[in-house]
Amino acid sequence: MMDDALLADLVTELPTMVRLQRLVQTLHHHFHCGAAVLLRLEGDSLRPLAAVGLAREALGRRFVVAQHPRLAAIMARREPTWFEPQSPLPDPYDGLIDEQVGEALAVHDCMGVSLHVEGECWGALTLDALQAGTFDMDARRDLQRYTLIIEAAIRMTRLEQENRSLRLARSGVLETELAGGEGEIIGQSAPIRALLRELEVVADSELPVLLLGETGVGKELFARWLHLHSRRRRKPLVHVNCAALPESLAESELFGHARGAFSGATTDRPGRFEAANGGTLFLDEVGELPLSVQAKLLRALQNGEIQRLGADAPRQVDVRIIAATNRNLRDSVRDGHFRADLYHRLSVYPAPIPPLRERGDDILILAGHFLELNRARLALRSVRLSPAAERALRAYAWPGNVRELEHVISRAALRLLSRGASRSDILTLEPELLDLDASAGGVGTEPVAAPAPVDEAAAHGLEEVGLREQVEACQRQAITRALRAADENWAQAARQLGLDASNLHKLARRLGIK
Repeated sequence: MMDDALLADLVTELPTMVRLQRLVQTLHHHFHCGAAVLLRLEGDSLRPLAAVGLAREALGRRFVVAQHPRLAAIMARREPTWFEPQSPLPDPYDGLIDEQVGEALAVHDCMGVSLHVEGECWGALTLDALQAGTFDMDARRDLQRYTLIIEAAIRMTRLEQENRSLRLARSGVLETELAGGEGEIIGQSAPIRALLRELEVVADSELPVLLLGETGVGKELFARWLHLHSRRRRKPLVHVNCAALPESLAESELFGHARGAFSGATTDRPGRFEAANGGTLFLDEVGELPLSVQAKLLRALQNGEIQRLGADAPRQVDVRIIAATNRNLRDSVRDGHFRADLYHRLSVYPAPIPPLRERGDDILILAGHFLELNRARLALRSVRLSPAAERALRAYAWPGNVRELEHVISRAALRLLSRGASRSDILTLEPELLDLDASAGGVGTEPVAAPAPVDEAAAHGLEEVGLREQVEACQRQAITRALRAADENWAQAARQLGLDASNLHKLARRLGIK
């Protein structure tokens, strides 16, 4: 019966993810288990591609094989691996199986097998159950017998991937280089899928892209994704934070300077444009550039030509521009703060990035990603969200978007440890640990919660950090008020506070506002 279902899917034309999801559903039903998960090996980590029976947030986790003994044992063998119910090895899914209904129960029966396609390790299949004895000898023999069919189903998904690889090969990019890593966008919501489809088309062009979105949505990550999927992938990606450039040095930073151009210029120095020659230049917070520099930037975009400060001759550069802003540049043009011609040159392809509150279950998937990072960083056996905490995350407006979510999860994990939780237990984050009310703000504003130096101190056994906490709270409030008054213009907020713009950015990052 199961053979018929698996074989029927092999001869049916199905989208990749549909085929893989049907595969794990069939396995889940046949083995009567709590969870069936298909994981793809990407570098040193296993990424869940399709799953039945796992908490939603588990799909955002990236399991570093070396940090999970059971996964390491499965990946070390070609034959199926079964673990005794009394095995002392922690299971990566402890506390994450849907059947647990909010209870922090450990997995009691587990088996899995590494999967190989065309002689190379592709990933793994894991089957987990809460009841000991679920996987008897017959079940283990079945897994051995079905492994070849499972691998055949995975092989059927290769056509789509090979077509994509052929398209990328025009620029010398290997598909394996794009899997996971720093360019990965985590999320499965309709807005994110639609955005990535658009960006995949424009990535292979030479068009400038203007990334638009609120603070904390991940504009830098999307810029990196565009570069990794472009024909310039093997050349540099140079990041410039325009808001952190002092006006007096902005021209030199971007275009370089000649010896003697100004006091202290003792040697010739190339700028960021020359550093990015042949690659991509990412102009973050481009709306903060001084008008005097905007004119020279326009010339570089129009003619591919720059001139070092104090030099006589121009230089040719081959640079693709990706810009980002959380400001409304049309309003800046209207108010005379941004050149209209530069705006039209940069916004050939505007790409609005959806805020986190519009991404549905991506909130839980991203939370799972940050939970796994904190599990490894804090040497925890397992850490997860309670159902009530999941509801709280979904209901919150996320004014600070993904960056705020990361800080909330990190702070909650540290707070739980500071209250005496054991690292060897299955830990559960409840809504009060997330402290969302305390960090609530209006939609579109900066988060006012820090990534928790206070909790890190508590986690190391310090009971009081009252003075520092009060000072940082005052600093946080002052910066937030200044940003609101300046309509999120960091340079203007710095002037109001009497700070250098670069120092304001450093302070904001330390306080968790940026």
